[in-house]
Amino acid sequence: MLNHLLALVPTLTGVVLIDGFATPRRSDLAGRARAFWLLICVSITAFGVLLGLSGNPTLAAALTLAMHLLLVFASNAKSRVLGEPLVFTDLALVGAVFRHPQFYFSVLAVWQKIAGFIAALALAAVLAWLARPGLAMAMLGAAVAAAGLGATWLSFRIGLFDKLACRPDIAADAAALGLVPSLILYWLRWRAGKAGPALAQHGTALVKDGPNNPDAAQLIVVVQCESFADPVELFGDLGHALPALDASRADAVQWGSLLVSSFGAYTMRTEYGVLFGRDETELGFRRYDPYLTAIEDARHALPNRLNPNRWQSLFVHPHDMCFYGRDRILPAAGFAKLVNEEAFARPASGDGRYVTDAAVADKILELANGTRDPAFIYAVTIENHGPWATHGKADRDMMIANYNRLVRAGDAMLGRLREEIAALGRPAILVFFGDHRPSIPRACSPGGARHTPYVMIQFDGAGQIVAEPNRRKDLTPAQLHHAILELNLGRLQV
Repeated sequence: MLNHLLALVPTLTGVVLIDGFATPRRSDLAGRARAFWLLICVSITAFGVLLGLSGNPTLAAALTLAMHLLLVFASNAKSRVLGEPLVFTDLALVGAVFRHPQFYFSVLAVWQKIAGFIAALALAAVLAWLARPGLAMAMLGAAVAAAGLGATWLSFRIGLFDKLACRPDIAADAAALGLVPSLILYWLRWRAGKAGPALAQHGTALVKDGPNNPDAAQLIVVVQCESFADPVELFGDLGHALPALDASRADAVQWGSLLVSSFGAYTMRTEYGVLFGRDETELGFRRYDPYLTAIEDARHALPNRLNPNRWQSLFVHPHDMCFYGRDRILPAAGFAKLVNEEAFARPASGDGRYVTDAAVADKILELANGTRDPAFIYAVTIENHGPWATHGKADRDMMIANYNRLVRAGDAMLGRLREEIAALGRPAILVFFGDHRPSIPRACSPGGARHTPYVMIQFDGAGQIVAEPNRRKDLTPAQLHHAILELNLGRLQV
């Protein structure tokens, strides 16, 4: 039996070498022994499990190396496109790849999809041919896996890793510790701190904005616009200016840059901040996907901060509400109704893959016109979801043109909402912002600024825009949450 374990030698050597190719790369290997030890323990466990299942030491070694190589390739690709290595929370989104393949595979040409399908079938056939499971190998594999798990448990028990990854800084820790150790340590830190502290600076009491408060709005519309950013800032061309955004900046009660932490993706980070009002510094290791534990923070959400007995809160998003667990989290957050993809017609031919921003504006205005009671409407658009390349043709100018066409649809939505909310003739607040910047190779890449624009527009009872003091103030998403509440109370700090 011992000769079967010889495959561990090249396996462990290989995983250490492969991990060294993950970006960002370690600049100094000295003093990384504890991280390497964790990598070795985990690799022994993986080898043991695969050995027990396959009964083939060579196949178990190859699969262990292949899985590690796949993680490194995925992490490097993510770093290149989004400016962030793989995080343990990304693994929670694996199921979404199969539930919503249009988000991930729509950029591939037909031949690429066919080739991938054939390759998957060929791999399955090879694995079936090489595998020879049996009781003896199953027992040996179980013993190896138990040894790996035991070594890992003992190492944590004696505090060997206590001083590693103590604070969330995934780029620094991935460079210092390697990919797999950082994935495991971040997951464990997240598990240890899932129940976050109470809000440090802001209470969770209901907003006292009853009918006797003359400054209180009767309608609050918040629009989280997909990949909405200022093309002038992105591409440096004044010809790409957005007229409705410029007009809104000129007469908003407050406007500025929304200091989002993500680039090119992770809508839920921005959405969580605006809805739940908790800054990432409060969240610790939860910051990478705060929606995984957002239901614990339901009492902090905007609908629950507004008086649910007075306000009707509606969430509008033309997509599957199971994404990010919105179907569970948002009702607990105080939303009385979720308006999902079933409330929208399929995009017409020539309208693109997703429901248009114009259709979302139609729905917002329909809901706003449908009630005279105070209403809070939070809408999330989807039309400008990338990729902006067509069938894998990543031509820079074409992608910029596609992005500009779609971001203008968002700008037109902003302009229309300004006009038609004013026409309602009731006190109202319109907040419009971008969730993150687009990732466009060779045109808008990670590493630079990440902010997006936001505007807060206030309407009086006659539908007139109240522009004073028209101050610029850059905010985090969580600070925007509190600014919305303060503006509704007539005490916005500018």
